[in-house]
Amino acid sequence: MTEGFATPVAHPMEKFQRQVRSLVQSKAVKPTDSIWKIALLYGEEWQHWKRELEEFEFSMQDPIGDLLAVESWDES
Repeated sequence: MTEGFATPVAHPMEKFQRQVRSLVQSKAVKPTDSIWKIALLYGEEWQHWKRELEEFEFSMQDPIGDLLAVESWDES
């Protein structure tokens, strides 16, 4: 019997980070823009993401580039 390898589940912030990176690549926002600028693009979902970002000690004035620079969203 062979054992399958469990695929690690990506942290929700990794998905958010990929979405934000896509926004930067599409020129909707710049890495130097403040994080609050993406709030306008997320609408009702923004309150959830804002709380997540604050848990990782981001402020809404931090540049988007700081969010994109995170290599690991480990909460331990």
